[in-house]
Amino acid sequence: MKQTNLRPRNPRKTRRISGRAQQNHILDPYQRQQKLHEGTLCPQCGVVYHQGSWRWVPGAEGAVEALCAACRRINDKFPAGVVALRGDFVREHKEEMIQLARHQEEVEKKEHPLNRIISIEEDTHGVVINTTDIHLPRRIGEAVKRAFHGEIEDNFEKDGYFVRVTWRRQA
Repeated sequence: MKQTNLRPRNPRKTRRISGRAQQNHILDPYQRQQKLHEGTLCPQCGVVYHQGSWRWVPGAEGAVEALCAACRRINDKFPAGVVALRGDFVREHKEEMIQLARHQEEVEKKEHPLNRIISIEEDTHGVVINTTDIHLPRRIGEAVKRAFHGEIEDNFEKDGYFVRVTWRRQA
């Protein structure tokens, strides 16, 4: 009897990728196309391009300067992610939720310097948090859900690099 669920004999020869952003090669338009020089320093936030990625390491004096993707997004006020906290409950616990979002940003930023909050704004329905990447909004939404319960919904832009996470809870 012939089995069809066996692995192919030849191992995979290409790099394995995972995650929605890697499928169909959806790329961040703010990501540089050319490789930066080792030790390139972002003059705005102080992050250093080291061993192929931006890191919080001391910069060398006289280093080449270039804005990182996060600072370029912040300057352009062009978020990659939005967290919307909605409902009557948000108005009562706004400060706690903002503090929780800031804490999540600090934890994420230690390992991934380009994942930052651009702005936190209030509107008639609650609070809106704009971020520089597509991962931090989900992290903030999940943290708010764990702390305050409620419902979370995330919508990834089908052909682009953008996510909207909405958290709701009525009083």
